[in-house]
Amino acid sequence: MIISSMAKNGAILTAFALITTGAVTLVQQFTAEKIAIQEKKQLQGLLHQVLPQSAYDNELYLDCTHVSAPELGPNDSYTVYRARKQGEVIALVMQSTAPNGYSGNIDILSAIYPNGTVAGVRVTKHNETPGLGDKVEPKRSDWIHSFANEQVLNADDSRWAVKKDGGMFDQFTGATITPRAVVGTVKNTVLYAQDNFKTLAQATNSCAIGASS
Repeated sequence: MIISSMAKNGAILTAFALITTGAVTLVQQFTAEKIAIQEKKQLQGLLHQVLPQSAYDNELYLDCTHVSAPELGPNDSYTVYRARKQGEVIALVMQSTAPNGYSGNIDILSAIYPNGTVAGVRVTKHNETPGLGDKVEPKRSDWIHSFANEQVLNADDSRWAVKKDGGMFDQFTGATITPRAVVGTVKNTVLYAQDNFKTLAQATNSCAIGASS
């Protein structure tokens, strides 16, 4: 009788486990597509913020390569999106990281033309102090827009610094470290893009449908 009851309970538990596992799998399959669509929309939104959609005619998020370079930051890999017009790469949209923010890493997305002119910049992730360092966000201030249409002339271009250091970019009241970190990293990213533009433009596409990253 006891053995029979144990077997019955075991069968119930097994069935429950199978049903639960199946339900979780179905939920994951059902939500995975929605999550992927949402992530795609967020990525497209960011790409459009740094580079006007009218500037290119390809699916920007589906045309990229991955690079590892100390000029871009400490991460093992960064994504570089290629904006094309009639097949020609007219701009690069590059990920980078400022490792010297006041509260740690600051992730950045920069759109750069071949001549070193910046189309736009956005901070995509940071842990900077609310009310001070978070002014890198466009909803907090217009500061991030000050990069648009600015050009890095060369590695010694002293204009690419905050005004406190003799440059042309404003610092934040009570927070100089954050803008200094962003300006320096964007400058390094632009220089890297210029030096490697042709190589990055011709690299194998890592973001095409079916491509392995």
